[in-house]
Amino acid sequence: MAPIGNVLLAPSVDEFAKYDAMYYLKGAAAGGICCSITHGALTPVDVVKTRVQLDPVKYNKGLIGGFKQVVAEEGAMALTTGLGATVMGYFIQGWFKFGGVEFFKIQAAKYLNDEQKTWDNKTTIYMGAAAGAEFIADLFLCPLEAVRIRAVSDPEWADGLADGFVKMAKTEGIMGFYAGLVPILFKQIPYTMAKFVVQGNAADAIYGSMGKSPSEVSKGTGVGISLASGVVAGVASAIISHPADTLLSKVNKKGAGGDGPMLTRLMKIAGEMGIVNLCTTGLVPRCVMIGTLTAGQFGIFDTVMSALGASKFHFHNPSAH
Repeated sequence: MAPIGNVLLAPSVDEFAKYDAMYYLKGAAAGGICCSITHGALTPVDVVKTRVQLDPVKYNKGLIGGFKQVVAEEGAMALTTGLGATVMGYFIQGWFKFGGVEFFKIQAAKYLNDEQKTWDNKTTIYMGAAAGAEFIADLFLCPLEAVRIRAVSDPEWADGLADGFVKMAKTEGIMGFYAGLVPILFKQIPYTMAKFVVQGNAADAIYGSMGKSPSEVSKGTGVGISLASGVVAGVASAIISHPADTLLSKVNKKGAGGDGPMLTRLMKIAGEMGIVNLCTTGLVPRCVMIGTLTAGQFGIFDTVMSALGASKFHFHNPSAH
């Protein structure tokens, strides 16, 4: 059996034939790598953001002030709380999300089998591909996210990722890992839809302004375009998904929203916070985090895909030929 490195580096062929199982494996691997690196690197920002969302009265001095508070009270290592769950969870999520988006959008293009129809419907294709891929990815992400948020909200709760899983399983059972599934779906699906739609259209607009297609620019220029369009997409998707992100942070805090069904708890938390606070609490650090993270993801994804000998599928405008 060939080593996995040799398998990933296997060359592809032209047109739709090159989008085979090997291409999707490369896309999934690149997605897992880009998401684990970016989310892992931004763990300190996420720790502060989560603290602000969980206790805005205490952490009321903004992003920089929040960093200072956490370090002063708990030491610098507190900023790495949940790092293991973050890296593992987002590698798995990135594997299914980026790999899934590539799979679903290419299958849609194959089904339409018409370049003009595909171009005209690219936004719908992006939205459907992103929603489907994210739903699958979140089923794997949710347990790790539940452990991460509990660890950030209560640093004394568990000693590492494995200990957190054991404690949550013993005290809350399997449903404890999926307590946040509804809000995570409400957060991640709109976020991912906006992320891929905005990034794809922003990148197309940049290429269009240059009068070139992705295959006609250098690798460095292509990565630069991915980074620029990723920033725009990150800020837009952060704003759209922020209320659900706040609810997710709250509902995974022990006792939040009282007892009862998940929707009842979520509605109670939303009522207690108010719509303005729900939409704005922790928004600035989240825009900084998601803008940086999304740009990094698309830049790393394209770089890894290139290193693996694959070129990401792009929609083409026939009238521009």
